[in-house]
Amino acid sequence: MGNRLEGKVAVVTGAGRGVGRGVALLMAEEGAKVVVNDLGCEVDGSGSSHAPADSVVEEINARGGEAVANYDNMALMEGGEAVMQQAVDAYGQVDVLANCVGSLRDRMIWQMTPEDWDRVLTNNVKSVFTATKFACILFRQQRSGRIVNMTSDAGLGDVGRSNYAAASEAIIGLTRTVGRDMGRYGVTCNAISPMVETRLFPGSVDAYRVASVEAPTRDERAGIFSPESVGWEGAGWPDDPENVAPLAVYLCTYASPNINCNVFGVRGGSIYLYSNPRVERAVQKWGNFTMDEMDVLFPKMIGTGF
Repeated sequence: MGNRLEGKVAVVTGAGRGVGRGVALLMAEEGAKVVVNDLGCEVDGSGSSHAPADSVVEEINARGGEAVANYDNMALMEGGEAVMQQAVDAYGQVDVLANCVGSLRDRMIWQMTPEDWDRVLTNNVKSVFTATKFACILFRQQRSGRIVNMTSDAGLGDVGRSNYAAASEAIIGLTRTVGRDMGRYGVTCNAISPMVETRLFPGSVDAYRVASVEAPTRDERAGIFSPESVGWEGAGWPDDPENVAPLAVYLCTYASPNINCNVFGVRGGSIYLYSNPRVERAVQKWGNFTMDEMDVLFPKMIGTGF
């Protein structure tokens, strides 16, 4: 066992399966006491079960770590408050929050129902808000804390996932803003976009989308162009959800206090840093543009290839 999080208490939401499970296990391996939260719902956010959280707690304890299970719904304000209260009651403090809750309800935009939209936005975005809000009350008081949010690159354009894309971009915006809100108190907030195989994405990473000859691959949409690795070394496989854990846990240590408001990607044995949005081109005028000017200037700014 390592000691990078010795003496720390971590809350990991959505920790019963997939990415969250891997993060919780490595947190414990690095010495943290872990509150393993999982509602135990299905991929679409319905249902509940204690089994996923209980299973991870048993695994951590069997490895010599220390963990307790929490089954609260992070999409509810009382759930976000309750999981933090349980951590304080069990271990006296909270130092780390990893938000790994996620759900999918894929529909083409013309088929998307209000329930499909609301369920994904609530499960994916509000679950980050509730846990983060109550964690930050504690973090602000103690002048320290680490937050890592799981998101996706669906916002770069993904067929049939307008709700998931909106949720993913919302989490990124929330990450950047929380990092700025809390940076003055010694708290960092970063996001990770994993490209791995989970219940949400049960195929290979390039098969998550509806196939299309014209559509770019997921890596191309994310701006990732890297040579294929010759071979995989060590445990697991390139799309193993546990591949995300080392980066997530590192961002939750206190080794790099100036890493804040960033979005990282993990794919196979590679880690990526995504750029923040910036202005690429501009046309300027002292006054409002006329439509005749738009006809001339806008094509010059954008070009003919867009």
